[in-house]
Amino acid sequence: MLMTLIQKEIMHHILSVRFVALLLMCVLLIPLTLSINYRKYSQNLVDYQESVKREQTEAKENPPNAQDPNVEVSKFFLKPTPLSVFANGLEEALPTYLGMTRNGVRQGSAGVAQASLAYALGNLDFLFIVGTVFSLLAFLFTFDAVAGEREAGTLRINLSNSLPRDVFLWSKLVGGYIVFVIPFLVSFLFGLLLIVWQGFPLGEFKIAMPVLGLTLVSLLYIAVFFAIGVFISTYLDNSKTALIVAFTFWVFAVLIAPRGAFVVAKLVAPTRTEQAVYMAKTVLRNNLTKDKEEKVWKKVTETMSIGEGVGVNLSDPETQRKLDEVRGPINEQFRLAYQNQAGKIDRDYQREKDRQEQVGEMLSRIAPTASLTYFAMNLTQTGKLKRDTYFQAGERYYDQLDDSYFSEISDDALAQVLQVMSRLNDDSESETEEIPPPPVLTEPSLSDTLRRSAIDVFLLGFFALVFTAVAFLKFFRSDI
Repeated sequence: MLMTLIQKEIMHHILSVRFVALLLMCVLLIPLTLSINYRKYSQNLVDYQESVKREQTEAKENPPNAQDPNVEVSKFFLKPTPLSVFANGLEEALPTYLGMTRNGVRQGSAGVAQASLAYALGNLDFLFIVGTVFSLLAFLFTFDAVAGEREAGTLRINLSNSLPRDVFLWSKLVGGYIVFVIPFLVSFLFGLLLIVWQGFPLGEFKIAMPVLGLTLVSLLYIAVFFAIGVFISTYLDNSKTALIVAFTFWVFAVLIAPRGAFVVAKLVAPTRTEQAVYMAKTVLRNNLTKDKEEKVWKKVTETMSIGEGVGVNLSDPETQRKLDEVRGPINEQFRLAYQNQAGKIDRDYQREKDRQEQVGEMLSRIAPTASLTYFAMNLTQTGKLKRDTYFQAGERYYDQLDDSYFSEISDDALAQVLQVMSRLNDDSESETEEIPPPPVLTEPSLSDTLRRSAIDVFLLGFFALVFTAVAFLKFFRSDI
């Protein structure tokens, strides 16, 4: 009996106008979007490779003057990920590189700096199609599942026979879901074949498994909105009213709640700006440098006047050695002082940002669209995990430069004179040979990604089960 009703429901949907709309969306949107985004990724990869090559060439031809605390002595570029074809996520919002200066890490321009208007309109990718377009189509398939039958009077006729109510409702859910997901999966497969033909590395395990996970979570997300649609349909007697309520729910769940949560988070947990933090560290360095110069000159004057008399020959190696012995402890003292105080500024700012983001994430997860977005971005390495890994790698690289390179540079005037004389002698190695190369950004493992995203999968499953169960309970208790 269940299979017969499912077949009937499938034929009902196939012969409807809504199925034509679904088919057009699948055939046109998914393959075309995947193809366009893969070409965009290919161009971003070429730009990344050219940027790295150009930076290496410029560093050899024109070594940076690290004496200036605001000069970027090295750049850590962000390599685009091929999985951004499916979900652009934060890829365009992240800085293209992290510049290493003595004042700290400076963020390079983001992709949105060149295409801010396009970014404001949103990304058209697979995640957007599933999260926004197909969630609305799912409501169009289910808003009259029960309300339409009740309004037409066929529900009373069907249930007057020996037809269990659970079988009737399952046929509505399963039949509509099958009709919905088959065109979706076929068009998605066609889109995958299209980008594989263009060169997408789907055969690699680290690519294939996230794509499979993205497919499964998309099916679960669609099931959530099918359950919500049936839930709304069981509570209302009129199909037009059910459509209005379903559309209102969609606007709140898809468009308002995920964005509004972070607006509320900014009010609940405000933070400073990135520029304000950078300026605070610049002021800190300038103040410490001024104090250090005074101590260095005082110590040098005392030492050289006692040991060498009034005249001092700065070109004499022995004199330079004595000056280094005097300056060394003071430089190290102030370097550690700046490192500790600047680190405190960074840690406080990071705590502010983390708290605000956690509040926004927590509030946004009341909508299933947020869970889909977070999980998809983590799978495709374009979300919070990629961002955190990128910035943490940049901080580690800066610490490495600070220990092996920046710590050897002094701001006092005497040190600058000695360094100029050293360059004129041309006996030391070039600065670029002393600078460690940027690290290779390691991506989180699939198991780590799934572990961090388990809450989002749980919430999607929870939404699907709860709305399905409530729909059945309401339908069982309804007076037909």
